[in-house]
Amino acid sequence: MSNKLKGKIAVITGGNSGIGYATAKELVAEGATVVITGRNEVAVKKTAAELNVIGIVSDQSHLVAIDQLVKQVESTVGKVDILFINAGIAAFIPIESVTEDHFDSIMNINFKGAFFTLQKFIPILNEGAAVTFLSSLNATTGMANSSVYAASKASLNSLVRAASIELADRQIRVNSVSPGPINTPIFGKLGLDEESVNGLAQTMQNAIPLKRFGTVEQVAKIVAFLSSDDAAYTTGSDYPIDGGLGVNAVV
Repeated sequence: MSNKLKGKIAVITGGNSGIGYATAKELVAEGATVVITGRNEVAVKKTAAELNVIGIVSDQSHLVAIDQLVKQVESTVGKVDILFINAGIAAFIPIESVTEDHFDSIMNINFKGAFFTLQKFIPILNEGAAVTFLSSLNATTGMANSSVYAASKASLNSLVRAASIELADRQIRVNSVSPGPINTPIFGKLGLDEESVNGLAQTMQNAIPLKRFGTVEQVAKIVAFLSSDDAAYTTGSDYPIDGGLGVNAVV
């Protein structure tokens, strides 16, 4: 490893599994001091011990919890250089079946929670800090049954562009990464039975030009790049990580 993040303080929301876990591991390997958050106390403690990071139990869907998180982070590690707003959920159902509870549960975590996480961390972000949001290919590519999830991620992409302008005077860079199909535990949390999940996975894989799913480690590498001085002139951008799935090929 290059140790290019030595001396940096990083916070990763939803850092106890999947992309968040892989990114925490990558940032530690690059020399950063890492704080992870998550709603599951057992999982957070387990990950903190495995990766030698600081674990804080926090629920991004509650603003009071975000306030408490910011205070705890500041008192524990001081100001922050890297903020990866990664926590999120997914559930896919047809538009006509969407309930208010379904809508609110996704938007409260994926957009409202992410928005206020950024807002409340701004006072403790160092000059030149890097903020990265976990968006999704669904934000820009149509997919059946993903209406609320897709809207939550599209909202993040708009926020990235606005925030990158507002925070530019402090040299704080704001970007997003948009994975396509990635091998993560989230596929088992879509509210689908195993046969449907397997069918969805096979359909997706056939549509990907590279004919394979990505890995959480590949996403983590891009987040690490955006968090480093190598990306010092990059802000307001979205990075697709999708094996070419977002390309509309003419065949």
